[in-house]
Amino acid sequence: MNGKLHSEILDLTGNIQDGYLRAVTYARLGYNLYHLKSPMYKRAFDKALTAVNTIKNPYLMAKALLEIGTYIHSISEKASKKVFRQAYEAIKGFPQPIKDDLLEELVLRVLELNVNGSVVEYALSIENEIKRNEILLRLVKHLINSGSIQKARSIVGEISEEPWKSLAIIELLKAHLQREEFGSVMLLLQMLDSEYWISEAMREIARRLKDADVPRETYEKFVNVAMGLSEENRFNALKALLVSIGELGEIDFVLNVLSKLEDPERLEMLRSLVGTIVDREDLLLELIKKVDKRDFDQVARYIMDNLLEGPIDEVYKPAVLEIGKRTPNESILVKVTTYLAKLGDFSTAMRFASHVSDNYLRSLAFGSIAVAMLKKNNVSGAIDAALEVKDPRWGSWLLSEILVKILELERKGVVKEDIEKKAFDQRTLWEKSGGS
Repeated sequence: MNGKLHSEILDLTGNIQDGYLRAVTYARLGYNLYHLKSPMYKRAFDKALTAVNTIKNPYLMAKALLEIGTYIHSISEKASKKVFRQAYEAIKGFPQPIKDDLLEELVLRVLELNVNGSVVEYALSIENEIKRNEILLRLVKHLINSGSIQKARSIVGEISEEPWKSLAIIELLKAHLQREEFGSVMLLLQMLDSEYWISEAMREIARRLKDADVPRETYEKFVNVAMGLSEENRFNALKALLVSIGELGEIDFVLNVLSKLEDPERLEMLRSLVGTIVDREDLLLELIKKVDKRDFDQVARYIMDNLLEGPIDEVYKPAVLEIGKRTPNESILVKVTTYLAKLGDFSTAMRFASHVSDNYLRSLAFGSIAVAMLKKNNVSGAIDAALEVKDPRWGSWLLSEILVKILELERKGVVKEDIEKKAFDQRTLWEKSGGS
């Protein structure tokens, strides 16, 4: 009974006047008949291919072949490859931009169906560089996801423009990292030539090395690779790698590598590291405790500048206290004092400020405490802090500023945090007027 019905359906399809619709309908019927285990599926697909030859519009003929190739794929990959090849040969004669649009659709169909064969040839036939490179990049990703790493790598050389070429290399690099094929990763690094993509690669490498819990020797190999890149890229590569490794908690390793570098390269990398881990109080504290004495003040300054620019948070207090304990540098002690005063820890802030002997810097230190106290409406405490500057000229200046701010607070309800600027302006005035 079903056989008779199936035959009647195929016969009725022949009444469809539109050649494109008739061809596609036969293909759809063949697909369904195959899954119904009806032997008539072969007859349906034969009729579909015959109907294609009746389509007078070349564009619709190509589209019909794409549809037939798609439906026939689940039955025979070999047959679908032949149909897609037929579609390709038809598309090659089309004018632009229709040709590239159809080639793109052909490639995407073949990729979606995971058809082995001529997909690279189809993709390379796309004339528009942007479209071709985008398609080739998708092909690389597809091959990687299907485990065909070597095939994917062979396509990278066919990608002619940036950023697609670098994107493809990064995708390959990730795949090799996942497999812990570090030798291949090192070779791929040599193919990157822009600061941005080298940095991206190094971040991926650092993450994978950490996840894989590799021995230190492996980290060192990648450091050597970074050092071995061209002079133009060496610094950027090494910085990106070390900062990424540091961000993942390997502070000891990073400091050990940096200890072998010269100024100013070493200090610039430390600055970048601080900027990256500034939101990680645990890593900041570890860096402060372990950084070499020769670099401590610079690192401490980087850290304090970053912390003072951001939200004042109690979580950073241990790091700030450690800096205060380690540094004899009075300008850094001013920053420590300022942070602690902003936190409201006035007694500790006063203790650090008392170690500042330079009159100008001492006025900044106690001035920051006085302003913070005023913001807490502690007027008498602010005056006492101002009086801690014993130098007649700077002591008078600070007291003047604080007394005015007391009235400004009463009048406006706010206190300006401009002691540092005003102190600088006052010092400049005295210098120009011949004062000390």
